[in-house]
Amino acid sequence: MKGIEIKSETDVQIDLNVTSYIPDEYIKDSSKKIEIYQNIALCKNEKDIQNIIDEIIDRFGNIPKEVENLISIARIKYLAKQIGLSKITSKNVDTCTTIIFTFEQSNIKIDVNEIIKKYGTAIKFSNGIKPSITLKTKTKDEKQILSQITKFLCGIGDGGIGDRH
Repeated sequence: MKGIEIKSETDVQIDLNVTSYIPDEYIKDSSKKIEIYQNIALCKNEKDIQNIIDEIIDRFGNIPKEVENLISIARIKYLAKQIGLSKITSKNVDTCTTIIFTFEQSNIKIDVNEIIKKYGTAIKFSNGIKPSITLKTKTKDEKQILSQITKFLCGIGDGGIGDRH
């Protein structure tokens, strides 16, 4: 019997210092809240993200900041999967936030020169079994941090650093 090769999808661990949840005041019914959490977790592309945003607005009204952050994290997660990241973490240091992107394997294909050209000294590369890139931002603002991570991932996904959004 011939089998069909199934690609195992590695889960990306996201540990960011951002407030991301569905407030009780926004969705009171716990089963509806669980349904929305599941729908957000199942997003695999931008179309899925837009569909869930439309659904949430239609059913519950304007989206609060915490839910926007949750949706941004879902976007970051599917972008990270596309480029082989296993983990994204952040640390607040003084007035800055440091973001660490850890790759699943060492055979990554990114344009290091483009990244250095765009980010200069704000970027640091670490080689090893699971290489990482550390990005130092000049903000602690949650929305800006999520936006910078998304922009960075879109650029790596293009093979360098660019703007897809």
